[in-house]
Amino acid sequence: MLLAVKTGGKYSRDEDKLGRIALTDTAPRPAANENFLLISAFAAHAKSPLVAIAKRIADCGCNLTESRVATLGQDIAVLVLTQGPWDAIAKLESALARLEREDGLRLNYYRTGPKATQSNLLPYIVEVVAADKPGILFQLAEFFARHEISIEQLQSTRYRAMQTGADMFSAQITIGIPANTHIAGLRDDFLEFCDGLNLDAIMDPVKF
Repeated sequence: MLLAVKTGGKYSRDEDKLGRIALTDTAPRPAANENFLLISAFAAHAKSPLVAIAKRIADCGCNLTESRVATLGQDIAVLVLTQGPWDAIAKLESALARLEREDGLRLNYYRTGPKATQSNLLPYIVEVVAADKPGILFQLAEFFARHEISIEQLQSTRYRAMQTGADMFSAQITIGIPANTHIAGLRDDFLEFCDGLNLDAIMDPVKF
């Protein structure tokens, strides 16, 4: 008789008297509601896609896990992560396809998963203000990539100073710093880097 012993969600192999090996079962399936769909949508400012997408998510029985809305130029950008049972997500995909055809929205969506827990990362916020010039954001991103620091959120803008009319650059960046990093040394390196580019910057821990 073939035997299979369940260990930690999987079945270990065992042999019968004839030396035949029992088949190993696959890992357990995720819970029914652990299905995720990432949706991005773009439309003219006067026709924001937020209401239409949020309605389809609710109608299909899915939960809206995270959302971002931004006005970029003349358009509105909506980024949404939704979660639900497999059949509800499939229903939502069909509803979005109809919405794209009938309302002319620019949509992109695909299956994804939950964000991995990163308990070894310390959340810090970086704020930068400077006279605008090409390449500032690239140089900031390259600095963090070189130090193996992840950018979790970023918002930047170019604007004209009210007092002088000078073109300015501003960015607010949330980063994840590995817990074994020497924070004081990193801060010194970052501020020296910013001084070299004539950027006014701060780096502080995120306070919840």
